[in-house]
Amino acid sequence: MNSKTPMIFAFIFGAAMPYAFAPYNIWWLAFIALSGWLYLLMKHPEQWLKLGIAFGLAWFGLGAWWLADTLQIYGHLPYALGLLAITILGLIMSLFFVAWAWLLQKLLQHKVQALWLFPALGVLEEWIRSFLFTGLPWTALANLSINTPLASWISMIGSYGATFIILFTAASLTLLFYANTRRYALIASSICILLWLFSPNIPLPEQPTHTAALIQPNIPQDKKWDANFLNHTMQTLTSLSAQAANAQKLDLIIWPEAAVPFYLSRSPSWNNWLTTQMQSWQTPVIFGGIKHLDSGKSQNGLFLENGESTRQFVGKHHLVPFGEYVPSWLPWLSKLVPDIGDFEPATDLGILNLGTQKVGSIICYESIFSDEVRQRIQLGANVLVVVTNDAWYDTSPAAWQHLQASQIRAIESGRYILRATNTGISAIIAPDGSIQNTMPWWQEGVVIGHYQPLSHITIYQQWGDTPILTLVLFLLILGVYQSRRKERFI
Repeated sequence: MNSKTPMIFAFIFGAAMPYAFAPYNIWWLAFIALSGWLYLLMKHPEQWLKLGIAFGLAWFGLGAWWLADTLQIYGHLPYALGLLAITILGLIMSLFFVAWAWLLQKLLQHKVQALWLFPALGVLEEWIRSFLFTGLPWTALANLSINTPLASWISMIGSYGATFIILFTAASLTLLFYANTRRYALIASSICILLWLFSPNIPLPEQPTHTAALIQPNIPQDKKWDANFLNHTMQTLTSLSAQAANAQKLDLIIWPEAAVPFYLSRSPSWNNWLTTQMQSWQTPVIFGGIKHLDSGKSQNGLFLENGESTRQFVGKHHLVPFGEYVPSWLPWLSKLVPDIGDFEPATDLGILNLGTQKVGSIICYESIFSDEVRQRIQLGANVLVVVTNDAWYDTSPAAWQHLQASQIRAIESGRYILRATNTGISAIIAPDGSIQNTMPWWQEGVVIGHYQPLSHITIYQQWGDTPILTLVLFLLILGVYQSRRKERFI
């Protein structure tokens, strides 16, 4: 075999990974790709560096092709530089897979150990990726479980637990190819089948008691901050809301992230007009907006208009690097958003109080982080509102992948998620991750559906990631111990 052939196959396997996620949803493709990559690592351990780079670069370099359009249109970069930026991103992300591959070849004494070392190292990779450089846990492997029996396990073991099962399954498939590990692979495969068949049941309310309207205004990104387009934006939002409120009794109306694209505190006429419109619907309204701080910076967040003298406001806690702020160590890079001031992360509780409802606020990027949602639940949130503006992504797969993250958060938290977006995909998501109501993306309209504030605490909410990370730590310590003793297994 040509020395470059394993690297070519690793690149092909990595390039296949994005197609396992939404909107393609060819989830079984991930098992072929992951099993194939593991096979290459076991057969050519001396090529761990090349195999790690090839797999990671293809997955996150080719998989993030849509960023080139975003950087060109909204970052005003030449397309060639946008492609270069994606390549650099892919190379950076590939370092996680290089580390995964290196540790595997260091610890693996015999093929059968791949059953626990491969998934343990995979969970470690995702966990580190969730916080290093502010974190980018995009297309987490747990997302593959959406609409499968495996998804309900997430309410108990979280997304990292689902990742472990997926990688354990992939490893068992790989070991079927070796005669001396086949019996262990069959036992492991049987365990996987049992986990998939006997997944826990997530009960749903038979008749949810509340009704929400999610407004999807479909405002073009290049017009969103245009003062000449402001009147159209506000008329679209208010007319859609009025139609929904007049059609039936609503408990809540939700507008997407930064739906009001200016400082209300600096625009008294618009503020008064908006207050009058909202109060005429006789329905509480949660809407995305920006708040000007005394420090001169801004906060991206959610306002609650509920007829009170002062609107409640909660800000975004986890900001998007290069989108909402420039890291201090790269001051020369410009932001991708219009120059309306640097954003500042919020330090509030992230909870809006609406009678007996405690609404957990999750803004855009925050929805890919389990910890953000778990904190809201710990503070008493009994329903979650996710708002975002995925117009940045145009008609790429990114918006669908973003939706998958919200579905995972619903299962982990055991809460309904009311997801209002500018261009889609707006949806009401049940605690089992299923989409109850939605509408086509890139269309103007309203999603109306039912939900219920819930107080049940899932096992994952109670324990978080501690059990699975403890298991991973134990397995890695075991692997180090075995490698030092040079113990040989079957």
